[in-house]
Amino acid sequence: MEAIASAKYLRGSAQKARLVVDMIRGKRVGEALAILRFTNKRAAGHIEKCLRSAIANATEKAERQNVAVDPDELIVKTAFVDMGPTKHRRRVRPAPQGRAYREQRHFCHVTVQVSTGQEEGTAVKGKGKSAKAVAEAAPKGKAAGAKGSAKKASGGDAAAKSASKRASKAEAAPAETATTEESASQE
Repeated sequence: MEAIASAKYLRGSAQKARLVVDMIRGKRVGEALAILRFTNKRAAGHIEKCLRSAIANATEKAERQNVAVDPDELIVKTAFVDMGPTKHRRRVRPAPQGRAYREQRHFCHVTVQVSTGQEEGTAVKGKGKSAKAVAEAAPKGKAAGAKGSAKKASGGDAAAKSASKRASKAEAAPAETATTEESASQE
């Protein structure tokens, strides 16, 4: 069960709000609310309000689907801050010796997504399997080849070729040492 809440046009810069959002990402909801409650940043209050809205959205969505969701088990899955508009928010501040400093007043948009955490792995693009399932299904020798083929598809042909050359040299090296030892023992 996932739910999203967003708060738009919050006063303050996105850079400062990201400092607060980074502290709660991936935490349980109760822990995240405690962190936000005692964080001494201006953006923390607005982000806390947005998080509470996401929790309410999750419980409402669960009620509609007749699913029991405990709000204490929710996890902050994703949280990010986007930059808002600064147009028409430029102000002039008086400065010494008759000068004027221009300043911009910033807005930001906060988005918080909470989840129950029951989803396993992330889906591989273009496939119906999760990344964890793909890694478990492939034999150990084939897993390295799958990574190499992914590099080839992404344009890393040189890296894949050098990796295969190193692998072939590593296989050939024990055979060469065995032949030199045999020739030494025959003499």
